[in-house]
Amino acid sequence: MITTPRSKCPINRALEMLGDQWSLLILRDIAMRDRRSFRELLARSDEGISAPVLSRRLADLTAAGFLRKSEVGRGKQGRYSLTERGLEVIPVLVELGRLGATIDPSTAGNAPAFAAEGPDGLEDRLRSLREAHL
Repeated sequence: MITTPRSKCPINRALEMLGDQWSLLILRDIAMRDRRSFRELLARSDEGISAPVLSRRLADLTAAGFLRKSEVGRGKQGRYSLTERGLEVIPVLVELGRLGATIDPSTAGNAPAFAAEGPDGLEDRLRSLREAHL
């Protein structure tokens, strides 16, 4: 993640914070698949993220305020939760999913069910994520 903006463009800034190959997929897995521990995110990654990359991206997303990590006792797995900033990314993920299904219709069956329910489905999902994460 780039900590000092290259320009004043808000699109550039969003890409500097979330535009790497993995960050949006990690947020997807936490928000839409309820994978909240490092072990779950690593072992169940459809795209095959490596442990060092996952560790770095989780640290970056936490430092940038998209996630927070619950502190637990020694030998136990911490759990990652979305912050309000992280929740703001969910509509972007839904739109990227719609675009992806348009580009490659064979992926449409893997879109989250709530995305097909329109704005009400998204609002319901965001409400439930707020309850679970905040």
